[in-house]
Amino acid sequence: MGRIARAVARVPSRRLHPHGASTSDEGPGRPAAVLFKQVPVHPCGTRQDIVKMAEGYRDQAGLGGTDSEEDSPNMIVYRKIEGIVTRIQDEKAGGVAIRTVKSFLSKIPSVVSGADIVQWLMKNLSVEDPAEAIHLGSLVAAHGYIFPISDHVLTLKDDGTLYRFQSPYFWPSNCWEPENTDYAIYLCKRTMQNKARLELADYEAENLARLQRAFARKWEFIFMQAEAQVKIDRKKDKADRKIQDSQERAFWDVHRPVPGCVNTTEMDIRKCRRERNPHRVKKSVYGVTDDGQSQPSPVLVSSQPARKATREDVQKEITFLNTQLDRHCMKVSKVADSLMSYTEQFMEYDPFVSAPEPSNPWVGDDASFWDLEASRDPGQQRVKKWGFSLEEALKDAAGRDQFLKFLESEFSSENLRFWLAVQDLKRRPLRDVSARAREIWQEFLAEGAPSSINLDSHSFERTSQNLRDPGRYSYEDAQEHIFKLMKSDSYARFLRSNIYQDLLLARKKQPADTEQGRRTSLEKFTRSVGKSLTGKRLTGLMQSS
Repeated sequence: MGRIARAVARVPSRRLHPHGASTSDEGPGRPAAVLFKQVPVHPCGTRQDIVKMAEGYRDQAGLGGTDSEEDSPNMIVYRKIEGIVTRIQDEKAGGVAIRTVKSFLSKIPSVVSGADIVQWLMKNLSVEDPAEAIHLGSLVAAHGYIFPISDHVLTLKDDGTLYRFQSPYFWPSNCWEPENTDYAIYLCKRTMQNKARLELADYEAENLARLQRAFARKWEFIFMQAEAQVKIDRKKDKADRKIQDSQERAFWDVHRPVPGCVNTTEMDIRKCRRERNPHRVKKSVYGVTDDGQSQPSPVLVSSQPARKATREDVQKEITFLNTQLDRHCMKVSKVADSLMSYTEQFMEYDPFVSAPEPSNPWVGDDASFWDLEASRDPGQQRVKKWGFSLEEALKDAAGRDQFLKFLESEFSSENLRFWLAVQDLKRRPLRDVSARAREIWQEFLAEGAPSSINLDSHSFERTSQNLRDPGRYSYEDAQEHIFKLMKSDSYARFLRSNIYQDLLLARKKQPADTEQGRRTSLEKFTRSVGKSLTGKRLTGLMQSS
């Protein structure tokens, strides 16, 4: 930003009032949107009309006293940049020629090439190095004063790339802070216009989906606003509509830039502290206000005078902010998705949602369900539940036995035995804890232990320090390390092993085998009954004859 200020310092700061009076850059202002209405100039009008509009309505705002907004660092730079842009567009004063370029089956109105802009900057701003002129032009483009007609990345190239000038209504000096509802209307409007040049980019489609979820309750209102604007735009001239669509797109490329590009509209916190009024009023581009965010939240003001912050207070605040930065935050949508998947996964195991077999013990007095859950012969549901997580497998006694059997086949059963020993230590009476803790050390962690486990140095040192005064949770770090090791390595192989797969398939086939057996026995009974009935009928016929 400072580089632009130095480069454009050569531009005269005095401008002509539309009525002929000479004015300066200082002075208060009424809202730029109101002044824009007082100087209605078509964006596709002559260059002289645009020069008058760009200079006139701001100079009308400078007829009063002083305003802190006009004296802000950003605003001073904006005025200097706008002086350059106004001079570039003024063809009579040696500006760049704005022309209509013919392309295949169409015309592109009101464009200039990037090479022409670079040449003008070098000639009129006394810039000798072309790279410096390109850099200066890119900074001007990053603020949205000029923009490429076929790219969302606002940079200046020294070639035949076509650029267009932004309408003064969308200049950043108007202190635009558009709301998300405005952005939602713009993206929704783009989806209604069936043209290749107006198709949404990938990041815009993602933003539209996110905004649609955020404004689900008012989306119908947003859609109606976009639909009404599309109807109005269709009544305009085709060339005018092309220009206005590109200018609107460039405006949102500044305020909602492509991922990876710098957002030049963000206010630096140091500048906010220097300004007397850092909170600027949000403006709605399409006249739609967001009632939930338009009014500031009430702040409780203490009646006692504020105490000057000491060194300790600042240090505490820095520590608190660093802690907040280290917090792991998740999006609400991801939390909701994980909660929904968890609910769907465990739905059939909830007796209040799905009726358990053979009966629901929470409703009746039949306790056979508890007997089946405690048996060492698990059913299909229990075996399937082991595959949800290692925690579920270890909660089930049969699951622990099967997992231990698998680890013994891989010669790594000491990990699970250590984990179970620590779990048992936590439930022991306090008088037995110290002795049992030392036994676990001698069995799994001491030098030359019969069932040595593999611990990292950090966990081993913490456990060694904890055993100076043994307690129930002396092995907490070591147990957590071993559990993560089993979860990431052994448990995944257990689910793919023949032990688990055969058990799962056997439990699935068991009901079918039982039913097949019942069918076979029923068929045998029917055949035997049929044979007996046939024999009795033959005997009766012989006797009657």
